[in-house]
Amino acid sequence: MIQFADNTTKQEVWDMWKTCFGDPDDYMAIYFRHKYRNENTLLYVDEGKAVASLQMLPYQFTFCGAEIPVIYLSGVCTLPQARKKGFMHQLLLKSFAVAASREIPLMLLVPQEPWLLQFYDKYGFAQTFDSGTDPLPSLRALTEAHPGDLHVAYRAFNTLYRQNDMTLQKSFDDFRAMMEEAALYNYPPKMNLTGMARVIDAERLLSLFAERYEDKSFSAVVKDELLQYNHNTFTLSRGIVGRISFPEEQGLEMDIRVLAQLLLGYHTSVREEPLHSIFPEKTPQMHFMLE
Repeated sequence: MIQFADNTTKQEVWDMWKTCFGDPDDYMAIYFRHKYRNENTLLYVDEGKAVASLQMLPYQFTFCGAEIPVIYLSGVCTLPQARKKGFMHQLLLKSFAVAASREIPLMLLVPQEPWLLQFYDKYGFAQTFDSGTDPLPSLRALTEAHPGDLHVAYRAFNTLYRQNDMTLQKSFDDFRAMMEEAALYNYPPKMNLTGMARVIDAERLLSLFAERYEDKSFSAVVKDELLQYNHNTFTLSRGIVGRISFPEEQGLEMDIRVLAQLLLGYHTSVREEPLHSIFPEKTPQMHFMLE
């Protein structure tokens, strides 16, 4: 049975996280204080015990010059004795439905192990963020430049990223959690993270793309084996998106993974024409995720 967490199950989520990830308590205290919310935590309960869980953390993401709400999947785990029973499969599908009901068009995550890229690919996620090679701006330097005033430090941090397209943005509360984690580990250097994206609402994202690039005209035949409402042909012309029931209209064929990469401008310069010309290359960024 799938349910949202509540105050009676919060300890079970903590214990599950500890069992699956083995993080130290001081780090977990920061995470559960700043990021954990019952209403954003899905549990699979088997025989009265929570055996799998995931958390759907809300963020803002700059997409085609507009800020949109996204969900960042975190703490995705199943207790060892409950694995290979399909519980996480059901939780992930439920998270897609929750995202759609909350009108959130895009989901993101950071796979902690390389093999998870293939696991999440089965659920329509595609790699859209590359790991960095150069350190990001120092959080220690920000605190030293603005001692005793976290709000001023946040404003300085925010100016570095707020105008960047295809970038996960941080609120002040996010920044405060980042600073606590950084201080806990003596301000280690941080870099951009390898990340994946899953399109939840293809029509909305295509509409935002069309508004930003009014000169683009094409039809996209989108295939999505899990979310049937995305499985359609969409026409873009003069900033407007239309929907034609699949498969009547012909156009550029792409599955939901390719669509995520194209819309976020992920390595589009190496795509064949006409995709190379239609979708401008960007540098999607995701970082400072309490990793």
